Amino acid sequence: MVRAGLTTERLVRAGAELADEVGFEQVTVSALARRFDVKVASLYSHLKNSQDLKTRIALLALAELADLAAEALAGRSGKDALGAFADVYRDYALAHPGRYTAARYPLDPETAAASAGPRHAQLTRAILRGYDLPEPDQTHAVRLLGSVFHGYVSLETAGGFAHSAPDSQESWTRIVDALDSLLRNWPTR
Repeated sequence: MVRAGLTTERLVRAGAELADEVGFEQVTVSALARRFDVKVASLYSHLKNSQDLKTRIALLALAELADLAAEALAGRSGKDALGAFADVYRDYALAHPGRYTAARYPLDPETAAASAGPRHAQLTRAILRGYDLPEPDQTHAVRLLGSVFHGYVSLETAGGFAHSAPDSQESWTRIVDALDSLLRNWPTR
């Protein structure tokens, strides 16, 4: 019997909130059942297992992040677009650490292709059109930006920059400036 008020969407949103509170790795169907004060078995009419829950949280996080990035990029180009895009990823990771981790959860190829993941690459490529990079350099630049943003955010959220000056925000601003300069002066072969 399906418990009144429980829906797959509500469970996934609660799972995403739980991920932000305790870490994505700690999210399970059992933990979610405890949150709703129900038996684990009552959730299996909505979710297959913990992997299904994590996949759904990952899909939610990818969609939220893509929507935020698209909104931030609207009407912007060049360095302004690059900075807005970078800030969306950093702000999302700081506000939603569990969901940010979920956005990197390995998805099977079919699920990944149907997710908001490809939108992230399209949005990054939209920024790069302002820098006039040809292929395959555009692909290299997409990978560079993703690596820098994710690397910085991962170190920052782990407390890696909390022990020294200058402030992390100052470094972030300088990094975005450096990326803009690099993209405007992309090395040719």
